[in-house]
Amino acid sequence: MSVTVTTWYLEQTAPSDLVPAAGPPAEQEVRVVRSGTPLPEFSRFLYSAVGQDVTWTDRLPWTYAEWAAHLGRPGTETWVAYERGTPAGFIELQADAEGSVEIVYFGLIPAFRGRRIGGHLLSYGLARAWDLAERWPECAPTKRVWVHTCSKDGQYAMDNYRRRGFRLYDTTVEEEPEVASPGPWPGA
Repeated sequence: MSVTVTTWYLEQTAPSDLVPAAGPPAEQEVRVVRSGTPLPEFSRFLYSAVGQDVTWTDRLPWTYAEWAAHLGRPGTETWVAYERGTPAGFIELQADAEGSVEIVYFGLIPAFRGRRIGGHLLSYGLARAWDLAERWPECAPTKRVWVHTCSKDGQYAMDNYRRRGFRLYDTTVEEEPEVASPGPWPGA
C-alpha cells in the first residue's frame, strides 16, 4: 500500500521575518538548552520519542557511528525544550557552506503538545539559526532558514511555521510506501 504525501517547503530570508511566539506560563518552568555534547543516545531518544506517531523512520536504522558523524558536523546543533527538567521536544539545525540553515527536525513529545511549548521552541530555535555563525566561526553567516513539513506531520505544524514568519516556496506531492508508526520503541 502507498499513501499520498504532500510536502511543503518554507523559508525565512531575514532575521526580521521571525515572529516570536509568546512563551508558556512561568509556572510550567520551560527552558530551552543546547545539547552541547553530541550524544547519539540522547539524539536518538529525542528523534524516536518525538517522531513516534508521525512516522519518523529514516534515522531508526542508523548505527551509533552514523549518529555520531552526523551530530559532529560543524554547524549542527540540537536545542532541547525541558518542562520541569523533563525533555519535552527538540529542534535540530544544520548549516551549509552557503549560509543556509535547515531545521532538519522539530517537534514535541506527544505528552507535551498543546501546552504552548512548540511555538516557543520554534521561536527560540529560529533565533539560534539566525545567529548560528556566531557559535560556528567556520560557517557562513545565515542568509536563509528553511524547513519542510508534510501531510504526515502534526496537524498544527504548518500553522506554527507560518505564524513564526515562514513563507511557502515549493510544494511536492508523492506516493510513499505506507509505514506503520514505529512507536517509542519497536513493538510498543
